[in-house]
Amino acid sequence: MIRVLLADDQVLLREGVRMILENAEDMEVVGEAGDGARAAALAAELAPDVVLMDIRMPDVDGVEATRLIRGAGPDGPKVLVLTTFDLDEYVYAALRAGACGFLLKDTLAPDLLSAVRAVARGDAMVAPAVTRRLIERHIGSDGDPLPRPDIELSALTGREREVLVLVARGLSNTEIAGRLFLTEGTVKGHMSRILAKLGLRDRVQAVVLAYECGLVRPGLD
Repeated sequence: MIRVLLADDQVLLREGVRMILENAEDMEVVGEAGDGARAAALAAELAPDVVLMDIRMPDVDGVEATRLIRGAGPDGPKVLVLTTFDLDEYVYAALRAGACGFLLKDTLAPDLLSAVRAVARGDAMVAPAVTRRLIERHIGSDGDPLPRPDIELSALTGREREVLVLVARGLSNTEIAGRLFLTEGTVKGHMSRILAKLGLRDRVQAVVLAYECGLVRPGLD
C-alpha cells in the first residue's frame, strides 16, 4: 500500500482528494494537515510514502514544510505539490526545496493516482512543458542565469551535457533517444550518471540546475 499524507488548508479539497485516493486499491490516507507545521510533524510521526502538499497555507507554508520533510533524509517521504500554478509564485521554490514535482488542483482523478504512484516509485512527476514555464518565470527575467559555483558541470561528458540540455528543454527520454540516435535505455543510463555526478535527487532538480547554470536560457531555447 502507498501511504499518503494530505496537507491543505481547504477541508473540502482534502475530503475530495481522500475519496479519490481511498477508492484506489493500492493507496491509503494515513493523515491530514491544515498547515505546513502540522504536515511536517505528521510526516515525521507517520512516515508516509508521499505527502500531497498545498503551497499556500497559514503560518508555515508548503515550501518550508517541504524543506523540513525532505531535509530529514533521502529515505523520507516524497513530496508532491498541489498548486493552481497561474496564481502560485512559490512552486519553483518548492522544487528547489526537494519536492518531486507538482500537480494542478484541477488534475483528473486518474492522473492524480498515476502521479502518486510515480512519486512513490521515486520518479519525478512534472510535465516538462510546465516545468519549463515555471523556471522561465523564476530564473532571471532578463535571461541571466543564477550562478551556482558549487556545481561542477565539468564532471559531465559532452554527451551527458547534451542529454541534460534536452531534458531541460522538455523532451522525454523517448524523444531524446530519437534526437540523439540512442536507445531509451542508454538515455536513462546517461540521466542516472548525470544525477549521481551532480548530486541531484531527480529529473526536476536537473532541469532547475540546467537553467540556473545557463545551459538553457529562459525564453531563448
